Amino acid sequence: MKEFNPITLPGVNPDDLLVIAGPCSAETEEQVMTTARDLHRSGIKIFRAGIWKPRTKPGGFEGIGAPGLEWLKRVKAETGMYTATEVAMRAHVELAVEAGVDLLWIGARTSANPFAMQEIADTLRGLGVDVPVLVKNPVNPDLELWVGALERLVNAGVTRIGAIHRGFSTDGKHIYRNMPQWHIPIELRLRFPSLPIICDPSHIGGKRELVAPLSQQALDMGFNGLIIETHCQPEKAWSDAAQQITPDVLSVILSTLKIRDDKQSTESLAMLRRRIDSIDNELLDVLSRRMQVSREIGQYKKENSMPVVQAGRYNDVLRSRIEMGEQLGMSAEFMRTFLLAVHDESVRQQIEILNH
Repeated sequence: MKEFNPITLPGVNPDDLLVIAGPCSAETEEQVMTTARDLHRSGIKIFRAGIWKPRTKPGGFEGIGAPGLEWLKRVKAETGMYTATEVAMRAHVELAVEAGVDLLWIGARTSANPFAMQEIADTLRGLGVDVPVLVKNPVNPDLELWVGALERLVNAGVTRIGAIHRGFSTDGKHIYRNMPQWHIPIELRLRFPSLPIICDPSHIGGKRELVAPLSQQALDMGFNGLIIETHCQPEKAWSDAAQQITPDVLSVILSTLKIRDDKQSTESLAMLRRRIDSIDNELLDVLSRRMQVSREIGQYKKENSMPVVQAGRYNDVLRSRIEMGEQLGMSAEFMRTFLLAVHDESVRQQIEILNH
């Protein structure tokens, strides 16, 4: 199993909660410096600002560009804070490294593009610099694409790598700008226990009032840090104004967060975990019996030349089971994900019967 190094920076304790804060975009030198000074007074050690901003459509503010790197240099010189920015192509990496940016992150659109990820990885290999790199999850909920983006950096010799969970794009109106789908970063953690995972509550929520509860939820799940968009005048921000908070609000949020101690285990907790283990075994037994029935159905369909999938019945079953699950206190999203997975496995087993 791949082991990952901590995101170490001199003076930053890798065991502490990693907090990266600053505006969505570097807009003006005054805005950058005012925000940075306020954050520095609050004890923040890593200042973030978008220099290049990928926009869905042309015509929006696409970042101040390379001149903003001089402002990050000034932040570092005057406050001693580390600096971080997003990179999306070779030129970005080269300019950011040349300007002495301390930490790079790769956005959701870029991590979804294997060609762009390989270009960035090759550029870092060619420069021979040991700079920490954080990779946001792709816009679509594809864990393998996220893992692939991380692996390209590993193969290029990048030693300090972390992941950023910023939620996943979805159609329709929702409370969140990007759906959390927490099970995906949890699966990433299960695969790579030593991989630092940071939460981006600003992009998940899309609203400043959701930053605090999402931050707490991330810490409850064992995330290693937070990257939060913070602006001296968020209501006047040139991009993503609705999700940015002031440095003062950030200080309040950080002071109220509860960091759980996962190193302590009481006897009562151990007993509850044993109960979970027992119930999980029962679930596996029930699922095994269900799949046995699915195979018997597959045999019947084979003998009677029937198609494996019958959409009408499936839709009715899905709807009724989701309603039942909600009545039992489970979310519709969880029930849909679970039932789709069970259905896919049932279909797979029936197809095996048909092909034999």
